[in-house]
Amino acid sequence: MKEIIFLTGVSGAGKSTAMSFMEDNGYYCIDNMPTELIQTFIELMEKSDSYNKIAIVADVRSTGVFQAFTEAVENLKGEEYKVSIIFLDIKNHVALQRYKLTRRKHPFSDMFSGRIEDALKYEKEVLAPIRQSADYIIDTSDLTAQQLRSRLTQILIGDDKKVMNIHVMSFGFKHGIPTDADFVLDVRCLPNPYWVEELRSKTGLDKEVYDYVFSFEDAKKLLTKLEDMLDFLNPLYIKEGKSQLVIAIGCTGGNHRSVAITQALADYFKENWENVTVNHRDIDRR
Repeated sequence: MKEIIFLTGVSGAGKSTAMSFMEDNGYYCIDNMPTELIQTFIELMEKSDSYNKIAIVADVRSTGVFQAFTEAVENLKGEEYKVSIIFLDIKNHVALQRYKLTRRKHPFSDMFSGRIEDALKYEKEVLAPIRQSADYIIDTSDLTAQQLRSRLTQILIGDDKKVMNIHVMSFGFKHGIPTDADFVLDVRCLPNPYWVEELRSKTGLDKEVYDYVFSFEDAKKLLTKLEDMLDFLNPLYIKEGKSQLVIAIGCTGGNHRSVAITQALADYFKENWENVTVNHRDIDRR
């Protein structure tokens, strides 16, 4: 079943922040779509299996105001779609402060000779029917961007562990440090299987090398401490709006120690988190 989210609300309430969050979590987002085109757009998306999560941002900038919007939503609810409306609201005095801070122009400012207070009041009158029919209303007046993302997580995903994408990779320092890593851990402090003749041609994915690396108590302690640290940090990163974490484990060549530690860490994360990937960047480089 395709999921369609209609994101709407008052100007300045944080729709751009919300849309960025939804894009990070796999929604195909389209901003400022004319409401008359919503039904046609959905029909086009039906022809592809690539668009199962869609977010449409519609607000007072859209032509036709909200008569066509309401009709489109009601039509979709009668079909095989999971349809929700998220309405972002904001107190007038906070919206006014934000407009003064950003110096942006309100969509209705010309109608009221530049008086933003009157424009905001009129906008809320226009949006009142949609606010009343919304599935979720979020007042962003006192929310930071991170808190807004946390609230959207609760609504759309329900579980923080589905939000964070954890990518664990091994690499060899002699081939360069990965530039996209959030964490870089050097495990060259551990005994090197390369100096064991029968292990030299193997990798950390082979049981003999893996067992050799973890035959040392220091390797076991290192892995445990790394797991504990990341278990502590991941919820904090999610709270701050981070949705991806790249952990790079390096040894000299990227064939033995880093591969074993990376694989063990990835296996641990897969037991506790939903979106975990692993990559051994230099495992085939000798």
